[in-house]
Amino acid sequence: MRRACSDKCGYIQWDNPVPAVGAIVEHEGEIILARNVAWPEGFFALVTGYLEPREDPVQAVAREVKEELDLEVVETNLVGNYTFEQKNEVMLCYHAVARGTVKLGAELAEYKRIKPEKLRPWRRATGLAVADWMRSRGLAFEWLDRPPLRVETT
Repeated sequence: MRRACSDKCGYIQWDNPVPAVGAIVEHEGEIILARNVAWPEGFFALVTGYLEPREDPVQAVAREVKEELDLEVVETNLVGNYTFEQKNEVMLCYHAVARGTVKLGAELAEYKRIKPEKLRPWRRATGLAVADWMRSRGLAFEWLDRPPLRVETT
């Protein structure tokens, strides 16, 4: 969206979307969904974060997974890019295989582990990435209206 003041001012604000990354974190054969400390109880989604200036998205994924789960990413594969209109973001989403012992960072309240075939994607932003990732592996799924609440664990 373009916003401009009068012709005499010359200022234009483009309101470009903010680039962010999302990670479908696979750890020990299961997918980790996390709950941010600011989110309601039972609300889980992917590990996400903003790109730093001049940061490679793959490095951003590894950084976010380390900061939020204290895991080392050993393999990263692009799933796709998605819009998150509510926050004016462009999400670059990856499948990230990680190793180590989970230790929550300050931004997360809790996490859940889910077998890939039990994931249920939601119909916006990172949930669309989950659906595409599941399709790429031949996994059937049912849609949720929002990120998972009361996630079934393995």
